[in-house]
Amino acid sequence: MAPDLISPRSPRVAAARRLARRNFRSKERLFLAEGPQAVREAGGYKDTLVELFATVEAAERYADIVGEARDAGARVHLADEQVIADISTTVTPQGLVGVCRFIDTPFEEILRARPKLVAVLANVRDPGNAGTVLRCADAAGAEAVVLTDASVDLYNPKAVRASVGSLFHLPVAVGVPVEQAVAGLKEIGVRILAADGAGTDDLDDELDQGTMGGPTAWVFGNEAWGLPEETRALADAVVRVPIHGKAESLNLATAAAVCLYASARAQRGSGGCRSVTDS
Repeated sequence: MAPDLISPRSPRVAAARRLARRNFRSKERLFLAEGPQAVREAGGYKDTLVELFATVEAAERYADIVGEARDAGARVHLADEQVIADISTTVTPQGLVGVCRFIDTPFEEILRARPKLVAVLANVRDPGNAGTVLRCADAAGAEAVVLTDASVDLYNPKAVRASVGSLFHLPVAVGVPVEQAVAGLKEIGVRILAADGAGTDDLDDELDQGTMGGPTAWVFGNEAWGLPEETRALADAVVRVPIHGKAESLNLATAAAVCLYASARAQRGSGGCRSVTDS
């Protein structure tokens, strides 16, 4: 099959290329999903994947993904490698680039679902960290993620890549002021834990005391300066991950994984809000 988009100057290519910029993403409410994993996940949700650009080689290698994209109603374009390189934001494109509709969830809808485990990203600016925390939340079984109004754009290409498809798995609210996020979650009975290396409470002690089995939201702060005092003051407890070795600290994504998995384990234990005896 010969490529049907030979020129990088094609209007369709130009429109996709612009989505690398936040202002165009916001205007069109579209974003890019690159690589087979992200495209496969996007294609599994009705009306999410709008368009797919694929090299001939990638279309043959990932024929099942291309077929699923067509079945989902996406327009599929075969393109030469230069077209894919122009659209892609990676150094070594994998031959598939999808154009997807925004999929964030209104915060009020998340509250109505009464989630038992939530990750709140407050002032998280690095897109790779944001995407990785989203992936950790998905893996730990969290039921929602909230990006505050001071955090990075959910649809930044690096954040989308770092989520490795988890962006499509769980509800994510964006642009929510941290005060509103905390107040709303508290109102539905969710305990707010602020993760901070200088926290007064120790994660091990919280687990030993059996205080983590109920609905919980973890608030994670900025990579460089953590959580400001006014945000810590909103939490029910400020919790540190204990450092048992000689490491100076943990990075954001690692700390988030430890905290979220600790809550997931406690909630599934005897007496926890998601334990077998409660179901």
